[in-house]
Amino acid sequence: MTITHTTKAHILGFPRIGAQRELKFALEQFWKGEIDESALAQTGNALRRQHWQWQKDADLDFVTVGDFAWYDQMLNASALLGALPARFGFDAKNLSLKQYFELARGNAAQPAQEMTKWFDTNYHYLVPELDENTDFAGGVDWFFYEIEEARSLGHAVKAVLPGPITFLYLAKAKTAGFDKLSLLPKVVAAYALILERLAKLGVEWLQLDEPILGLDLEAEWLAAFEPVYRSFAYTGPKILLAAYFESVAAHAALLRDLPVAGVHLDLVRAPQQLDVFANNWPASKVLSLGVVDGRNIWVSDLSALLAQVNALQGRNIWLSASCSLLHVPVDLAQESKLDDELKGWLAFAKQKLQEISVLKRALNGADVSAELSANAAKVASRAASPRIHNPAVSARVQGLQEADARRHAVFATRQAEQKLRFNLPPLPTTTIGSFPQTKEIRAARAAFKKGTLAQNDYVEQMQAEIRLAVEKQEALGIDVLVHGEAERNDMVEYFGEQLSGFAFTQFGWVQSYGSRCVKPPVLFGDVSRPTPMTVEWTRYAQSLTQKPMKGMLTGPVTILQWSFVRDDQPRSVTTQQIALAIRDEVVDLEAAGIGIIQIDEPAFREGLPLKKRDWAAYLNWAAEAFRISASGVTNATQIHTHMCYSEFNDILPAIAAMDADVITIETSRSDMELLTGFGTFKYPNEVGPGVYDIHSPRIPPVEDMLRLIAKAAEVVPVELLWVNPDCGLKTRNWPETEAALANMLEATRQARQHLAEHGQLPSFASIPAKPHVNGACACH
Repeated sequence: MTITHTTKAHILGFPRIGAQRELKFALEQFWKGEIDESALAQTGNALRRQHWQWQKDADLDFVTVGDFAWYDQMLNASALLGALPARFGFDAKNLSLKQYFELARGNAAQPAQEMTKWFDTNYHYLVPELDENTDFAGGVDWFFYEIEEARSLGHAVKAVLPGPITFLYLAKAKTAGFDKLSLLPKVVAAYALILERLAKLGVEWLQLDEPILGLDLEAEWLAAFEPVYRSFAYTGPKILLAAYFESVAAHAALLRDLPVAGVHLDLVRAPQQLDVFANNWPASKVLSLGVVDGRNIWVSDLSALLAQVNALQGRNIWLSASCSLLHVPVDLAQESKLDDELKGWLAFAKQKLQEISVLKRALNGADVSAELSANAAKVASRAASPRIHNPAVSARVQGLQEADARRHAVFATRQAEQKLRFNLPPLPTTTIGSFPQTKEIRAARAAFKKGTLAQNDYVEQMQAEIRLAVEKQEALGIDVLVHGEAERNDMVEYFGEQLSGFAFTQFGWVQSYGSRCVKPPVLFGDVSRPTPMTVEWTRYAQSLTQKPMKGMLTGPVTILQWSFVRDDQPRSVTTQQIALAIRDEVVDLEAAGIGIIQIDEPAFREGLPLKKRDWAAYLNWAAEAFRISASGVTNATQIHTHMCYSEFNDILPAIAAMDADVITIETSRSDMELLTGFGTFKYPNEVGPGVYDIHSPRIPPVEDMLRLIAKAAEVVPVELLWVNPDCGLKTRNWPETEAALANMLEATRQARQHLAEHGQLPSFASIPAKPHVNGACACH
């Protein structure tokens, strides 16, 4: 007898920040002491309830609980499991919110936990720290309270947690040579207790996210899935194992046979895997189909999606987004300034709930013809719009030659000319680009955009901020200056506003980490640069000083990665268009007398495909795009780039192929561990490893930074080393910034003195780490 199932609908997660960034503002008020924990909790409660209600209103069969986090879901999992870094000395079962935030942001005695990208997204997670003494004895009960809260409101709950194997795989072993996998029995025991407690709470379904299945997983990790999930089979709720961001077709047999009640597939990133799973899929096991794009904002072609899944009608399927909606903005309805045509092409998280609902109702036999017709009109409008294509841009891309992606001379020749031009001291110092974005700067920029501040007055205010930044840098003694980027709202949005082919939202915010939100541009058409974007600001800054002033640009790959990108042509072609626009700006900066130009590419590794088989193609076009943007200048112009919060060691040949004269990288949270690969690889150009973490309000002492400089010199020749912070300083205030930079400059002075007296830097091991005390820490 054939059993016919009713199609159900759910989501893997919802954005937690709020449609108006309510969580961001509440967090920052709490950190400043302007509100108490009770007021912060009220904001979180209100957001959760609103998001659950939206899911219910969209006729989803479950509300997803556990996707909310005060800072990060992996940090939440660490707190739930009791797997906190021992160095903080916190009691996991009695962890306060203040302590929770110290894990993420650091405190006077301890730097924050490491932070890195969540797979190939621009979301950053806090890396769990594990060692042989981590006991997973349980921690806070916040997860269970949220489930009780949702159930008390009458919602059918599907709970969600990072899967145990993914949690362990993404964690970091703090003891050299320690095998994380040896902790698996403890992790499994901790999860088993969670499942038992969920069962007592009446939770029917638990979604366990195992996105590492999309990676090239080592055999021993892959082998862990069967026994781990076998141990969960007879206790607790039904388990929906969720994989996303890549195809898991290679593991179809494993997933079919695992004793779980269902599996979720990302059919946006890997639509071809549906056929593999549809064949011989057990009738009793749910197949959750992620057909609505959870990472981009284009309206779905609902008729095409129905055709894709129609053959499975009547089978045990659920419909969903490809991944958590964490990666898209909350609600398109707020956007009052987008023109109607463009707005009709878009769908934010709340609108994606409705798309999923339409698909579910269609498969269950409801008449949704009116909704499908309206959707088809939007899809057709976008496809036929003349706003998307520019023949001149296409012709320029097609005319690119090999020489357009190559500097005029090899690095050694360029380096010699640059040394003569700039005459910098050993261990030259610089910053990554931005300085504090004060309330006054933000208010002036907002007033200018609203038209209440005249252009001349705005320019004068920004010039005053540039003068302040230059004066402070000169007083500190920094060697290569920056103008501070007071006029810039965001390192991608600022450029997108001045490039053709981009549109901008008012409330299209997505979370990057903690309270840090970004508003990605909407890259809908061919890209070109109508006029110079940064030249006048940089020329003015250079006029204030005799020291070199860096021109500051965002690179083509990062602009691509941090935008909501058109999906109607290859990403490589879009990147070439952006690269040519940036190249025009680089050439104009050089003509204006700017001799050092930084083209930031923090998202270079973020764009790396999850499967190694696809790496070479991506790295080739990504590195080529950078070289196109940088290669229009003379040998004496020094090109810098910056990368942060990613693993680089496995792609160092590609980074070297970018051929930047200087690369600055984030390394302080890993205690310079990330730099080791540069030394082993013998990276040929100059390197600026970050010596302090700008994402933490902690001001590290001189000794800490001197240790890191010395440690860097043990793997990279001192003549190739620069000294700089990890990243830009826009999120810090001026007292924090000046205190930290003063310590950085003093550490550099001591290092130079030792170098002059002894011909080398002091031994890393000879400089003891010292806790930061005496009230100098600027924690909020």
